[in-house]
Amino acid sequence: MTPIDELLLVIICSPSGAGKTTLTKRLLQRFGDDVTFSVSHTTREMRKNEVEGQDYHFVAREVFEEMVKNDLFAEYAEVHGNFYGTSLGELDRARRDDRKAILFDVDYQGARQIKAKLPRAVGIFILPPSMEELHRRLVGRGTDANEAIETRFRNARIEIEHYGFFDYLIVNDNVNDAAQKLEGIVHAERCKRSRMAPRAESLLRTGKT
Repeated sequence: MTPIDELLLVIICSPSGAGKTTLTKRLLQRFGDDVTFSVSHTTREMRKNEVEGQDYHFVAREVFEEMVKNDLFAEYAEVHGNFYGTSLGELDRARRDDRKAILFDVDYQGARQIKAKLPRAVGIFILPPSMEELHRRLVGRGTDANEAIETRFRNARIEIEHYGFFDYLIVNDNVNDAAQKLEGIVHAERCKRSRMAPRAESLLRTGKT
């Protein structure tokens, strides 16, 4: 089991279209079993092809509200009439599975809540190379109506305004370069003295004669 002090908590945030999902998937593929993804809880109905425990933990509203009452979430919010939240139990799952890092995919409001509850979490914000390129990517995805695209684009400026809350900023102008930078941050954070000090102290204790 991974010691709690050595478990790296990584928050990845970006405006829609900046490439967060792609970079997160690459990070998970790069680190394999060392890194896991935080699976959120939700009160909405399970959709076709979704898998319990993989896409979400689907729970009844009463169960979610009881978890809120017992302070079991690192962050949560109500969106379109349904609750979504990141359970603190995900940290225990990551430790039991002997993972070295856990990724949180949330918006800037969720990031703020997580950092308030778990101050040692590392916040990474993905920026587009330009607003023009961001708009082009939103249109190019072909998954949203024009109205939805413009709403996402307007919201992007609001999200970017909160960049100062994050520890690292990565400009995703080239996905391969951005992926390497993201991997580099994870490597560096895992080697920080504050995270590895217990390991060093353990060596000192066992090395006594």
